[in-house]
Amino acid sequence: MVPLGDNAPYAASSINRLTIVALDRYKDYSTKKLNQLPPAHGDIVPQHFARNMRAQLRDAKVLFLEFRGSLLLFAMIVIGGGLLLHFFYTHPESGQHPEFSRALYAAFSMIFFDIQLPYPEQTALQVLFFLIPILGLAVAADGVLRFSGALLSKQARGQKWQIAMASTYKNQIIVCGIGKVGYRVILELLKFGREIVAIEINPEGRFVEKVKRLGVPLIIANARRSENIREAGVERAQAIIACTNDELTNLDIALDAREINPGIIIVVRMFDSDLARRIESGFGIQTAVSTSALSAPIFASAAMGLNVRHSFYVGDDLLHLGEIEIQPQSTLTQWDVARLEGELDLSVVCYQSDSCPDFHPDDSQPLEAHTRILVLASLETLRKLHELNAPGG
Repeated sequence: MVPLGDNAPYAASSINRLTIVALDRYKDYSTKKLNQLPPAHGDIVPQHFARNMRAQLRDAKVLFLEFRGSLLLFAMIVIGGGLLLHFFYTHPESGQHPEFSRALYAAFSMIFFDIQLPYPEQTALQVLFFLIPILGLAVAADGVLRFSGALLSKQARGQKWQIAMASTYKNQIIVCGIGKVGYRVILELLKFGREIVAIEINPEGRFVEKVKRLGVPLIIANARRSENIREAGVERAQAIIACTNDELTNLDIALDAREINPGIIIVVRMFDSDLARRIESGFGIQTAVSTSALSAPIFASAAMGLNVRHSFYVGDDLLHLGEIEIQPQSTLTQWDVARLEGELDLSVVCYQSDSCPDFHPDDSQPLEAHTRILVLASLETLRKLHELNAPGG
Protein backbone atom coordinates (compact mmCIF):
# COMPACT_ATOMS: atom_id res chain seq x y z
CA MET A 1 0.00 0.00 0.00
CA VAL A 2 1.14 3.53 -0.77
CA PRO A 3 0.45 6.07 1.98
CA LEU A 4 -1.00 9.36 0.79
CA GLY A 5 -0.88 11.36 4.02
CA ASP A 6 1.29 14.37 4.68
CA ASN A 7 3.16 12.50 7.39
CA ALA A 8 4.01 9.61 5.08
CA PRO A 9 5.71 11.01 1.96
CA TYR A 10 6.07 8.99 -1.17
CA ALA A 11 9.13 6.84 -1.61
CA ALA A 12 11.00 7.17 -4.91
CA SER A 13 9.78 3.75 -6.04
CA SER A 14 6.15 4.71 -5.38
CA ILE A 15 6.52 7.90 -7.38
CA ASN A 16 7.92 5.92 -10.33
CA ARG A 17 4.99 3.55 -10.18
CA LEU A 18 2.50 6.40 -9.97
CA THR A 19 4.16 8.10 -12.94
CA ILE A 20 3.71 4.95 -15.03
CA VAL A 21 0.07 4.73 -13.95
CA ALA A 22 -0.47 8.42 -14.69
CA LEU A 23 0.96 8.19 -18.18
CA ASP A 24 -1.19 5.13 -18.89
CA ARG A 25 -4.34 6.95 -17.72
CA TYR A 26 -3.38 10.09 -19.66
CA LYS A 27 -2.90 8.15 -22.89
CA ASP A 28 -6.32 6.48 -22.77
CA TYR A 29 -8.28 9.22 -21.02
CA SER A 30 -9.85 10.70 -24.16
CA THR A 31 -11.51 7.39 -25.14
CA LYS A 32 -12.14 6.07 -21.58
CA LYS A 33 -10.77 2.67 -22.65
CA LEU A 34 -8.41 1.92 -19.84
CA ASN A 35 -6.38 -1.24 -20.10
CA GLN A 36 -5.01 -3.41 -17.35
CA LEU A 37 -2.30 -1.51 -15.52
CA PRO A 38 1.24 -2.92 -15.79
CA PRO A 39 2.56 -4.72 -12.73
CA ALA A 40 4.62 -2.81 -10.22
CA HIS A 41 8.34 -3.05 -10.80
CA GLY A 42 8.68 -5.19 -7.69
CA ASP A 43 7.09 -8.05 -9.64
CA ILE A 44 9.86 -8.06 -12.24
CA VAL A 45 12.84 -7.78 -9.93
CA PRO A 46 14.81 -11.03 -10.29
CA GLN A 47 15.45 -13.22 -7.31
CA HIS A 48 18.47 -12.24 -5.22
CA PHE A 49 19.80 -15.78 -5.48
CA ALA A 50 19.90 -15.71 -9.27
CA ARG A 51 21.61 -12.31 -9.23
CA ASN A 52 24.23 -13.51 -6.75
CA MET A 53 24.89 -16.63 -8.84
CA ARG A 54 25.47 -14.52 -11.95
CA ALA A 55 27.81 -12.27 -9.99
CA GLN A 56 29.82 -15.24 -8.73
CA LEU A 57 30.13 -16.72 -12.23
CA ARG A 58 31.25 -13.33 -13.55
CA ASP A 59 33.68 -13.07 -10.66
CA ALA A 60 35.18 -16.46 -11.46
CA LYS A 61 35.59 -15.46 -15.11
CA VAL A 62 37.42 -12.27 -14.13
CA LEU A 63 39.70 -14.15 -11.76
CA PHE A 64 40.55 -16.66 -14.47
CA LEU A 65 41.38 -13.88 -16.94
CA GLU A 66 43.42 -11.99 -14.36
CA PHE A 67 45.58 -14.98 -13.44
CA ARG A 68 45.81 -16.66 -16.84
CA GLY A 69 49.53 -15.72 -16.97
CA SER A 70 50.31 -17.91 -13.96
CA LEU A 71 48.24 -20.73 -15.39
CA LEU A 72 50.00 -20.46 -18.75
CA LEU A 73 53.45 -20.48 -17.13
CA PHE A 74 52.53 -23.53 -15.03
CA ALA A 75 51.31 -25.33 -18.16
CA MET A 76 54.54 -24.48 -20.01
CA ILE A 77 56.64 -25.98 -17.18
CA VAL A 78 54.61 -29.21 -17.19
CA ILE A 79 54.50 -29.60 -20.99
CA GLY A 80 58.12 -28.51 -21.47
CA GLY A 81 59.30 -30.91 -18.76
CA GLY A 82 57.24 -33.70 -20.30
CA LEU A 83 58.77 -33.11 -23.74
CA LEU A 84 62.32 -33.11 -22.36
CA LEU A 85 61.71 -36.35 -20.48
CA HIS A 86 60.05 -37.92 -23.52
CA PHE A 87 62.97 -37.18 -25.88
CA PHE A 88 66.04 -37.31 -23.61
CA TYR A 89 65.25 -39.55 -20.64
CA THR A 90 66.11 -43.24 -20.95
CA HIS A 91 64.66 -45.69 -18.49
CA PRO A 92 67.58 -47.58 -16.78
CA GLU A 93 65.77 -50.94 -16.92
CA SER A 94 64.01 -50.94 -20.29
CA GLY A 95 66.45 -48.63 -22.09
CA GLN A 96 63.52 -46.86 -23.78
CA HIS A 97 62.17 -43.34 -23.72
CA PRO A 98 58.88 -42.99 -21.80
CA GLU A 99 55.70 -42.33 -23.78
CA PHE A 100 54.73 -38.68 -23.92
CA SER A 101 51.61 -39.15 -21.77
CA ARG A 102 53.66 -40.89 -19.05
CA ALA A 103 56.44 -38.30 -19.32
CA LEU A 104 53.84 -35.53 -18.99
CA TYR A 105 52.36 -37.14 -15.90
CA ALA A 106 55.85 -37.65 -14.45
CA ALA A 107 56.67 -33.94 -14.93
CA PHE A 108 53.39 -32.91 -13.27
CA SER A 109 53.89 -35.31 -10.35
CA MET A 110 57.48 -34.16 -9.94
CA ILE A 111 56.24 -30.64 -9.05
CA PHE A 112 54.57 -32.07 -5.96
CA PHE A 113 57.56 -34.32 -5.10
CA ASP A 114 55.90 -37.50 -6.37
CA ILE A 115 58.74 -39.02 -8.44
CA GLN A 116 57.46 -41.45 -11.06
CA LEU A 117 60.76 -42.19 -12.84
CA PRO A 118 64.11 -43.47 -11.47
CA TYR A 119 66.81 -40.87 -10.87
CA PRO A 120 68.83 -40.44 -14.13
CA GLU A 121 72.57 -40.77 -14.62
CA GLN A 122 72.91 -37.86 -17.05
CA THR A 123 73.89 -34.56 -15.42
CA ALA A 124 71.52 -32.47 -17.55
CA LEU A 125 68.54 -34.65 -16.60
CA GLN A 126 69.56 -34.56 -12.95
CA VAL A 127 69.40 -30.76 -13.10
CA LEU A 128 65.98 -31.08 -14.78
CA PHE A 129 64.76 -33.29 -11.91
CA PHE A 130 65.55 -30.40 -9.53
CA LEU A 131 64.37 -27.52 -11.73
CA ILE A 132 60.89 -28.87 -12.53
CA PRO A 133 59.67 -29.11 -8.89
CA ILE A 134 61.35 -25.84 -7.86
CA LEU A 135 59.94 -23.78 -10.74
CA GLY A 136 56.58 -25.53 -10.83
CA LEU A 137 55.96 -25.27 -7.11
CA ALA A 138 57.01 -21.61 -7.05
CA VAL A 139 54.59 -20.71 -9.87
CA ALA A 140 51.77 -22.81 -8.35
CA ALA A 141 52.23 -21.35 -4.87
CA ASP A 142 52.37 -17.78 -6.16
CA GLY A 143 49.24 -18.30 -8.25
CA VAL A 144 47.30 -19.96 -5.44
CA LEU A 145 48.21 -17.24 -2.94
CA ARG A 146 47.32 -14.41 -5.28
CA PHE A 147 44.13 -16.11 -6.42
CA SER A 148 43.00 -16.81 -2.86
CA GLY A 149 43.75 -13.28 -1.71
CA ALA A 150 41.85 -11.82 -4.65
CA LEU A 151 38.90 -14.16 -4.10
CA LEU A 152 38.60 -13.24 -0.43
CA SER A 153 39.18 -9.50 -0.86
CA LYS A 154 37.62 -8.27 -4.08
CA GLN A 155 37.64 -4.60 -3.11
CA ALA A 156 41.38 -4.69 -2.31
CA ARG A 157 42.16 -5.29 -5.97
CA GLY A 158 41.45 -1.67 -6.73
CA GLN A 159 40.80 -0.17 -10.12
CA LYS A 160 42.31 -3.05 -12.06
CA TRP A 161 39.66 -5.30 -10.60
CA GLN A 162 36.83 -2.80 -11.23
CA ILE A 163 37.82 -2.46 -14.88
CA ALA A 164 38.14 -6.23 -15.23
CA MET A 165 34.65 -6.65 -13.79
CA ALA A 166 33.24 -4.04 -16.17
CA SER A 167 34.79 -5.89 -19.12
CA THR A 168 32.54 -8.89 -18.49
CA TYR A 169 29.27 -6.90 -18.69
CA LYS A 170 27.01 -6.73 -21.73
CA ASN A 171 23.92 -4.53 -22.28
CA GLN A 172 24.78 -2.73 -19.06
CA ILE A 173 23.82 0.82 -18.12
CA ILE A 174 26.73 3.18 -17.44
CA VAL A 175 26.13 5.89 -14.84
CA CYS A 176 28.58 8.80 -14.92
CA GLY A 177 28.72 10.95 -11.81
CA ILE A 178 27.96 9.35 -8.45
CA GLY A 179 26.47 12.24 -6.54
CA LYS A 180 23.01 12.37 -5.02
CA VAL A 181 21.31 11.97 -8.39
CA GLY A 182 23.65 9.27 -9.68
CA TYR A 183 23.39 7.22 -6.50
CA ARG A 184 19.59 7.32 -6.53
CA VAL A 185 19.56 6.37 -10.22
CA ILE A 186 21.69 3.32 -9.41
CA LEU A 187 19.33 2.29 -6.61
CA GLU A 188 16.34 2.49 -8.94
CA LEU A 189 18.06 0.54 -11.72
CA LEU A 190 19.05 -2.19 -9.27
CA LYS A 191 15.40 -2.58 -8.30
CA PHE A 192 14.75 -3.47 -11.93
CA GLY A 193 17.57 -6.00 -11.89
CA ARG A 194 19.71 -4.08 -14.37
CA GLU A 195 23.49 -4.46 -14.59
CA ILE A 196 25.34 -1.21 -13.94
CA VAL A 197 28.85 0.17 -14.31
CA ALA A 198 29.58 3.48 -12.56
CA ILE A 199 32.21 6.17 -13.23
CA GLU A 200 33.15 8.82 -10.68
CA ILE A 201 36.03 11.29 -10.82
CA ASN A 202 36.34 11.84 -7.06
CA PRO A 203 37.70 8.82 -5.12
CA GLU A 204 36.60 10.48 -1.86
CA GLY A 205 33.05 11.07 -3.03
CA ARG A 206 30.24 10.72 -0.53
CA PHE A 207 28.60 7.78 -2.30
CA VAL A 208 31.68 5.92 -3.57
CA GLU A 209 31.81 3.34 -0.78
CA LYS A 210 28.03 2.92 -0.81
CA VAL A 211 28.09 2.08 -4.52
CA LYS A 212 30.91 -0.42 -4.01
CA ARG A 213 28.94 -2.13 -1.25
CA LEU A 214 26.09 -2.57 -3.72
CA GLY A 215 28.40 -4.73 -5.84
CA VAL A 216 28.46 -2.23 -8.73
CA PRO A 217 31.80 -1.92 -10.59
CA LEU A 218 33.02 1.63 -9.94
CA ILE A 219 35.78 3.13 -12.07
CA ILE A 220 37.50 6.16 -10.58
CA ALA A 221 38.23 8.27 -13.66
CA ASN A 222 37.19 11.33 -15.65
CA ALA A 223 34.24 10.27 -17.82
CA ARG A 224 34.96 13.13 -20.25
CA ARG A 225 37.90 11.10 -21.57
CA SER A 226 36.66 8.60 -24.12
CA GLU A 227 39.11 5.88 -23.05
CA ASN A 228 37.49 5.82 -19.61
CA ILE A 229 33.97 5.19 -20.88
CA ARG A 230 35.50 2.54 -23.16
CA GLU A 231 36.86 0.83 -20.05
CA ALA A 232 33.30 0.88 -18.71
CA GLY A 233 32.21 -1.02 -21.84
CA VAL A 234 30.37 1.72 -23.72
CA GLU A 235 30.66 -0.31 -26.95
CA ARG A 236 28.51 -3.08 -25.39
CA ALA A 237 26.30 -0.89 -23.19
CA GLN A 238 22.58 -0.44 -23.70
CA ALA A 239 22.50 3.05 -22.20
CA ILE A 240 24.66 5.71 -20.61
CA ILE A 241 23.43 8.27 -18.06
CA ALA A 242 25.48 11.44 -17.71
CA CYS A 243 24.35 12.96 -14.41
CA THR A 244 27.30 14.97 -13.12
CA ASN A 245 26.82 18.48 -11.74
CA ASP A 246 28.26 20.11 -14.87
CA GLU A 247 26.22 20.48 -18.08
CA LEU A 248 29.24 20.70 -20.39
CA THR A 249 30.72 17.55 -18.86
CA ASN A 250 27.43 15.71 -19.38
CA LEU A 251 27.20 16.90 -22.98
CA ASP A 252 30.81 15.90 -23.66
CA ILE A 253 30.16 12.41 -22.26
CA ALA A 254 27.03 12.08 -24.39
CA LEU A 255 28.75 13.06 -27.63
CA ASP A 256 31.69 10.71 -27.00
CA ALA A 257 29.31 7.84 -26.24
CA ARG A 258 27.30 8.51 -29.40
CA GLU A 259 30.49 8.56 -31.50
CA ILE A 260 31.71 5.25 -30.06
CA ASN A 261 28.32 3.49 -30.02
CA PRO A 262 25.77 5.14 -32.36
CA GLY A 263 22.96 2.88 -31.13
CA ILE A 264 23.34 3.58 -27.42
CA ILE A 265 20.53 5.19 -25.40
CA ILE A 266 21.73 8.46 -23.88
CA VAL A 267 20.22 10.22 -20.87
CA VAL A 268 21.68 13.61 -19.97
CA ARG A 269 21.15 15.65 -16.83
CA MET A 270 20.63 19.28 -17.77
CA PHE A 271 19.84 22.45 -15.83
CA ASP A 272 18.79 24.77 -18.64
CA SER A 273 15.49 23.91 -20.33
CA ASP A 274 16.32 25.70 -23.61
CA LEU A 275 19.65 23.91 -23.88
CA ALA A 276 17.94 20.60 -23.08
CA ARG A 277 15.49 21.03 -25.98
CA ARG A 278 18.31 21.94 -28.36
CA ILE A 279 20.25 18.86 -27.37
CA GLU A 280 17.25 16.63 -27.96
CA SER A 281 16.58 18.06 -31.43
CA GLY A 282 20.10 18.86 -32.56
CA PHE A 283 22.15 15.92 -31.35
CA GLY A 284 19.60 13.11 -31.50
CA ILE A 285 19.89 12.34 -27.79
CA GLN A 286 16.81 10.44 -26.75
CA THR A 287 16.32 12.01 -23.33
CA ALA A 288 17.50 15.29 -21.84
CA VAL A 289 16.24 16.10 -18.36
CA SER A 290 16.07 19.68 -17.19
CA THR A 291 15.92 19.51 -13.40
CA SER A 292 15.30 23.23 -13.02
CA ALA A 293 12.30 23.08 -15.34
CA LEU A 294 10.81 20.28 -13.25
CA SER A 295 11.56 21.68 -9.82
CA ALA A 296 10.48 25.28 -10.48
CA PRO A 297 6.74 24.51 -10.84
CA ILE A 298 6.89 22.38 -7.71
CA PHE A 299 8.31 25.33 -5.76
CA ALA A 300 5.65 27.61 -7.27
CA SER A 301 2.84 25.19 -6.44
CA ALA A 302 4.08 24.84 -2.86
CA ALA A 303 3.98 28.62 -2.47
CA MET A 304 0.37 28.57 -3.69
CA GLY A 305 -0.59 25.81 -1.26
CA LEU A 306 -0.89 23.13 -3.96
CA ASN A 307 0.36 19.72 -2.93
CA VAL A 308 2.36 18.63 -6.02
CA ARG A 309 4.19 15.33 -5.58
CA HIS A 310 5.89 14.97 -8.94
CA SER A 311 6.21 16.72 -12.32
CA PHE A 312 7.17 15.50 -15.77
CA TYR A 313 6.85 16.44 -19.42
CA VAL A 314 4.56 14.75 -21.98
CA GLY A 315 5.81 16.28 -25.21
CA ASP A 316 5.87 20.03 -24.55
CA ASP A 317 3.22 19.84 -21.80
CA LEU A 318 4.33 19.91 -18.19
CA LEU A 319 2.02 17.73 -16.08
CA HIS A 320 1.87 17.35 -12.33
CA LEU A 321 0.84 14.67 -9.89
CA GLY A 322 -1.07 16.50 -7.21
CA GLU A 323 -2.58 15.10 -4.02
CA ILE A 324 -5.66 16.43 -2.24
CA GLU A 325 -7.92 15.32 0.59
CA ILE A 326 -11.61 15.87 -0.08
CA GLN A 327 -12.83 18.41 2.46
CA PRO A 328 -16.22 18.13 4.18
CA GLN A 329 -18.81 20.61 2.84
CA SER A 330 -16.83 21.15 -0.37
CA THR A 331 -18.48 21.01 -3.78
CA LEU A 332 -16.48 17.88 -4.63
CA THR A 333 -18.37 15.74 -2.09
CA GLN A 334 -21.30 15.82 -4.53
CA TRP A 335 -19.18 14.59 -7.45
CA ASP A 336 -17.82 11.26 -8.58
CA VAL A 337 -14.61 10.39 -10.46
CA ALA A 338 -16.23 10.64 -13.89
CA ARG A 339 -17.57 14.16 -13.28
CA LEU A 340 -14.28 15.32 -11.82
CA GLU A 341 -12.30 14.08 -14.83
CA GLY A 342 -14.85 15.43 -17.31
CA GLU A 343 -15.33 18.95 -15.95
CA LEU A 344 -11.71 19.67 -14.99
CA ASP A 345 -9.91 17.76 -17.77
CA LEU A 346 -7.70 15.74 -15.42
CA SER A 347 -7.04 12.08 -14.61
CA VAL A 348 -7.46 10.43 -11.23
CA VAL A 349 -4.58 8.00 -10.92
CA CYS A 350 -5.00 6.95 -7.29
CA TYR A 351 -8.02 6.88 -4.97
CA GLN A 352 -7.65 6.09 -1.28
CA SER A 353 -10.39 5.68 1.28
CA ASP A 354 -9.52 4.28 4.69
CA SER A 355 -6.16 2.57 4.11
CA CYS A 356 -6.46 0.82 0.73
CA PRO A 357 -5.27 2.74 -2.37
CA ASP A 358 -6.94 2.02 -5.71
CA PHE A 359 -4.75 2.79 -8.74
CA HIS A 360 -7.62 2.14 -11.18
CA PRO A 361 -10.73 3.73 -9.62
CA ASP A 362 -14.15 3.28 -11.25
CA ASP A 363 -15.74 6.29 -12.91
CA SER A 364 -18.72 5.98 -10.57
CA GLN A 365 -16.58 6.12 -7.43
CA PRO A 366 -17.97 8.93 -5.21
CA LEU A 367 -15.66 11.60 -3.81
CA GLU A 368 -16.47 11.20 -0.13
CA ALA A 369 -15.17 13.49 2.59
CA HIS A 370 -11.62 12.72 3.79
CA THR A 371 -10.94 10.60 0.72
CA ARG A 372 -7.46 11.20 -0.68
CA ILE A 373 -6.91 11.28 -4.43
CA LEU A 374 -3.86 11.71 -6.64
CA VAL A 375 -4.57 13.47 -9.92
CA LEU A 376 -2.65 14.17 -13.10
CA ALA A 377 -3.25 17.70 -14.33
CA SER A 378 -1.75 21.04 -15.32
CA LEU A 379 -0.89 23.59 -12.65
CA GLU A 380 -3.88 25.76 -13.57
CA THR A 381 -6.24 22.78 -13.29
CA LEU A 382 -4.79 21.92 -9.88
CA ARG A 383 -5.49 25.49 -8.76
CA LYS A 384 -9.15 25.16 -9.84
CA LEU A 385 -9.39 21.79 -8.10
CA HIS A 386 -8.19 23.27 -4.82
CA GLU A 387 -10.71 26.10 -5.12
CA LEU A 388 -13.53 23.57 -5.55
CA ASN A 389 -12.20 21.56 -2.62
CA ALA A 390 -12.40 24.49 -0.23
CA PRO A 391 -15.32 24.29 2.25
CA GLY A 392 -18.26 25.97 0.57
CA GLY A 393 -16.33 26.08 -2.72
